[in-house]
Amino acid sequence: MQAVYCATKFGVGAFSEALRQELARQHVRVSVVEPGSVDTELRSHNSDVVQQQLAAVMGGIERLQSQDVAESVGFIVTRPRHVAVAELLVRPTEQV
Repeated sequence: MQAVYCATKFGVGAFSEALRQELARQHVRVSVVEPGSVDTELRSHNSDVVQQQLAAVMGGIERLQSQDVAESVGFIVTRPRHVAVAELLVRPTEQV
């Protein structure tokens, strides 16, 4: 039941890479930050069934905090002009 989610996520990555290539000569940097499980209120917006499925998969792992993702974005935007971070995958250590 994740087909649409996976398709749109793949589409964003492909679009971002194409955009990065098109704008590279203009020194525009395009990055994709892909966080793993983040402890936000969005989990509570899922149905009970989805929440149970997530709990079964994630168990009691320590999820990322919003600050973890913000620091990752900070890393990207503070790189020197000649450095472009195209993708940054950030996951909780225990997420499998």
